[in-house]
Amino acid sequence: MDGIINVNKPKGITSFDVIRKLRKILSMRKIGHTGTLDPLAEGVLLVCVGKATKLAQDIEAHSKEYIAGFELGYKTDTYDIEGVTVDKKENFSVTLEELSEVIKKFIGNIKQVPPMYSAIKINGQKLYDLARKGEVIEREARDIFIESIEVLEFDGKKGILKCKVSKGTYIRSLIYDIGEELNTFAVMTSLVRTQVGEENICKSFSLEDIENLKQKDDLSFITSIEDYFVCPKINISGEKNHTLFLNGNTLIFDGNDGMYKVYYKNKFLGLATLKNNRLKGYKYY
Repeated sequence: MDGIINVNKPKGITSFDVIRKLRKILSMRKIGHTGTLDPLAEGVLLVCVGKATKLAQDIEAHSKEYIAGFELGYKTDTYDIEGVTVDKKENFSVTLEELSEVIKKFIGNIKQVPPMYSAIKINGQKLYDLARKGEVIEREARDIFIESIEVLEFDGKKGILKCKVSKGTYIRSLIYDIGEELNTFAVMTSLVRTQVGEENICKSFSLEDIENLKQKDDLSFITSIEDYFVCPKINISGEKNHTLFLNGNTLIFDGNDGMYKVYYKNKFLGLATLKNNRLKGYKYY
């Protein structure tokens, strides 16, 4: 069983809880997710099964889309509604026009300081472990890309944003920074990941869906590696080349540099990279 599952993660459990449940449902251990969602968050969590786990980092690199709720006027230690309130600002006034103008400052390539409550490791320690001890340490700003931010709702205090962002973007931090620019505070109140790459929440499966389908021996919830990756095809010929490829050797092949799906006698063998007319199996084959 190898492939990718578009799981609709429910609110209130961790991403690893999803993996734990899937291991039980699918009766297999080799399962991993691509991009953590906090317990507060819900929506698309792409899960790799079997040999596809080798490709998790490639899938995680895709852009992501979120629908995020926020509230102005106070801040918490976690930047979201589940944290402890550490400051408030009672008197503030923000119009939709002011919010829209501030948002423009965050579009494109920007620097973002990750929150203390995150799984990033510094000197071998996860930030959230330090934060729970009451420690706050200097965090280096990271390069991220914000493709778009759209205001879906705003009443002067509460609102909803739709954001399309690069890997490594913390929506909690983005909302916190927007609040700072508005001369008040802002907290994330909800988060739904609606898309990762081309995988949309409309085509996701709940854990209950997956369990019911598996009981019927229906594996339609798994997208094969062949179907998931959209790239050109290469057909190799000769039993010798077939054996060499499967053994991890590089083949001579005339073509443009890039990622390819490799076939032998119309059977999918795996992914490969072609560079300077050298074809090499890529992580999975």
